[in-house]
Amino acid sequence: MCGFAGFYSKEKFPQEARELLLSMGEAISHRGPDNTGVWFNNSDGIGFSHRRLSILDLSDSGHQPMPSSNSRYVIVFNGEIYNHEEIRNFLSKRGSKISWKGHSDTETLVNAIQEIGIKETLRMCVGMFAFAVWDCEKKILTLARDRIGEKPLYYGWQSNSRGRAFFFGSDLASFCKHPDFKEQIDINSLGQLLRYNYIHSPKSIYKDIYKLEPGKILTLNTKNQELSLEKYWSIHEIISKGINSKFNIEDSLLISNLEEKLKESVKGQMKSDVPLGAFLSGGIDSSTVVALMQSISSKPVKTFSIGFKDQSHNEAPKAKEIAKHLQTDHTEMYLSPKDCLEIIPELSSIYTEPFADSSQIPTYLVSNLARKEVKVSLSGDGGDEIFGGYNRYISSNRYWSYLRLMPLSVRKKISQSLLKIQPNQWDIIFSKINTLIPRTHKLSQWGEKVHKGAEAITFRDFEDFYHSLISTNNNAESLIENYREDKFVNPPFNLPFELPPVERMMAYDQTSYLPEDILTKVDRATMAVSLEGRIPFLDHRIIEFAWKMPLNTKIRSGINKWALRQVLYKYVPSNFFEGPKMGFSLPLSTWLRDPLRDWAEELLSYDSLKDHEYLNKDLVRLIWKEHLEGKKNHTNILWSILMFQSWIKRER
Repeated sequence: MCGFAGFYSKEKFPQEARELLLSMGEAISHRGPDNTGVWFNNSDGIGFSHRRLSILDLSDSGHQPMPSSNSRYVIVFNGEIYNHEEIRNFLSKRGSKISWKGHSDTETLVNAIQEIGIKETLRMCVGMFAFAVWDCEKKILTLARDRIGEKPLYYGWQSNSRGRAFFFGSDLASFCKHPDFKEQIDINSLGQLLRYNYIHSPKSIYKDIYKLEPGKILTLNTKNQELSLEKYWSIHEIISKGINSKFNIEDSLLISNLEEKLKESVKGQMKSDVPLGAFLSGGIDSSTVVALMQSISSKPVKTFSIGFKDQSHNEAPKAKEIAKHLQTDHTEMYLSPKDCLEIIPELSSIYTEPFADSSQIPTYLVSNLARKEVKVSLSGDGGDEIFGGYNRYISSNRYWSYLRLMPLSVRKKISQSLLKIQPNQWDIIFSKINTLIPRTHKLSQWGEKVHKGAEAITFRDFEDFYHSLISTNNNAESLIENYREDKFVNPPFNLPFELPPVERMMAYDQTSYLPEDILTKVDRATMAVSLEGRIPFLDHRIIEFAWKMPLNTKIRSGINKWALRQVLYKYVPSNFFEGPKMGFSLPLSTWLRDPLRDWAEELLSYDSLKDHEYLNKDLVRLIWKEHLEGKKNHTNILWSILMFQSWIKRER
């Protein structure tokens, strides 16, 4: 796990190239504190900077930027190739005569590119990665990103009086160190942030700077200055193949096959030359990963969890019970508002593009806790999107099947009635009803869910209905001065085939919410403390297997992640997982009214909002006032605004 940056400049390659590259690397030193390296070619106008977090082959043989054995290619790489030893064996069997210097996956990658080409190498790779490789012979720069989007990669042209420069790298912070880079905010990207809490690929917060989308290769031919994009792996193709070749086998065989594939992925991701552990939240996903790790390991796996004194948001006791049952070496830490308050001012440097999923805070804190004992940590992220874990999959499908039969005028009246009752009042009502609901169907934060649903039922089609459910605020753009909507604000479902509603939601989340929110959060939080985060569920072979699973093996009789649960129950009794799913969330609503109030008030004051012309000051102040008075719960949209305000005021 590492970070890299670079630039290409045809017109006028700066004389101070080495110093510039070192400065760009220093800006992302947290991604790789173990080693630094630069490489540049003045005549070609290309330069690389790399920061290394040593995980495999701790020797100098893993140093980057790294040339191939024949010196034609030079690479900077971020990530892990879990099957790189198999790739080496493949190259050896086909007669490649490479004189290996070490056993790093970077050396495997650059020499595989040399021997069989970039596309074939990518198709062979099992892992998480982003890299840039320069072809010294053809003068071509190639950027590539892993299939699901675990590792980030930004790129784009910038122009000024010095000429044109092409930037690329793991983090926008490195771009800002170059004198040719212009920090011009894209208003439409800000609209996405306020609506979804994140900015959807291929956009970034800056004009003319983009994120390379997962599963894609970008090529810059410096002879004609042209960029070209192509896919080497497509989730849409995987879905299409899956729906046309669903498994028709007994449940027991399917569960056995799933367990085998999960075990294979976990085993591959446990390879490390440094101490390794796992996050354990107490939910189905992380518990499955830890259970499989412990079944493979000859000694207790190190596990880490955090908890809150607010019991409505606390799953630490459950995690502790599971750790005890599995006999892991468990560490837990309970957080107070003060602990979270201390990290909040750092979020704008951790997330150098504004990002507003509030679970970024506990994710950072559990990463920091784990980093004190290990350098690599596995997590259960991705399980909800792949195996049908979100409650909204069940509820949205059920509600829409009824709503579509109801006239829109009637739905609007129902919506108005539901919205008249405040979220906190709904919580009181459902706290009494909850006693009559089976534990497996209980939910938390009922009030927010009712209001979200009430807004959603007024939409005409399923796509808009679902976008409404996953949006922070359906009118978020009204908060922006001079806003001009474009097609990226509401990322389309973009499916070239028909799917049932539940699978459509899962497909959308795998291409949008998972890479843009979940994986962004995990990457930045873990990298901020120089911890490598690995995600076994995101092995592309598991995703391909999951799309062949019949829907009723994912959601059955109202139980989500049914097949995954059956795998887990072989290791941990089912009664450990009864009760509502809480997620990795904070009691932010009340914290913003008390311990975080002064911090928020400073960022949302008229004076602070007047420092730039992006947000509608009167409307922001009204939302803040309503929240403080308890009239409405505006936590989500307020957090997006606060993260933007904090980011734009950060020290550069």
